[in-house]
Amino acid sequence: MAILDNFLLIGLPYTALIVFLVGTIYRYKATKFSYSSLSSQFLEGRQLFWGAMAFHWGILFLFFGHLTAFLIPRQVITFNSHPLRLLILEVTAFAFGLIVLFGIITLLVRRISNPRLKPVTSRMDIVIIALLIVEVVLGLLVALNARWGSTWFAAVLTPYLRSIFILQPDIAAVSALPWLIKWHIVGAYVIFGLIPFTRLVHLLVVPLHYLWRPYQRVLWAWPRKKVRDPNSEWTFTKPGNN
Repeated sequence: MAILDNFLLIGLPYTALIVFLVGTIYRYKATKFSYSSLSSQFLEGRQLFWGAMAFHWGILFLFFGHLTAFLIPRQVITFNSHPLRLLILEVTAFAFGLIVLFGIITLLVRRISNPRLKPVTSRMDIVIIALLIVEVVLGLLVALNARWGSTWFAAVLTPYLRSIFILQPDIAAVSALPWLIKWHIVGAYVIFGLIPFTRLVHLLVVPLHYLWRPYQRVLWAWPRKKVRDPNSEWTFTKPGNN
């Protein structure tokens, strides 16, 4: 068991990190155009809307929840010292987990059931969606079977993850956790390592600058009546665009 723990909790995270760094750089250099989500919205929009909205909003909440417990563990433990606050946090996190599961299953059904999407769906699309479903289900099972995860995450997993980042891995506490939790951790490493080879790579180029970019004003010099008149002659002259 010690050998397996060392491989999964020490070897795997460093392997995933190296693959992630090398893979993202190579993909950006070799196939820069594919460095996006390769949206298929124009082929189907209704299922995509419900699946993507649920998945993205749910995963954002869960991600920042995990990140908060990693960055300020003492404050999280202090916050959880009040039973009601802890209960509200756990129920809310579980609810968002269910939202993510609904979203990702909707996206999977959309991919495999819509004939218009099959030509633009790769094997890796199905693989990464399946892994995400497994990871979310494991997380929900952890929430049900190992209660008050926000507290023991801050107390046990945060020191372990920090030891990985400073290149002094300490798995003494993590190796004693149930295998359900350890497989959830392993799933996160696997998904992280596969990001460069999937559509998830688009999270690295999220257009956050749109939040503060000024509005673009487009003014056309063609009169609307002339443009919409079917009897108007075609011309090489382009409209004046300011």
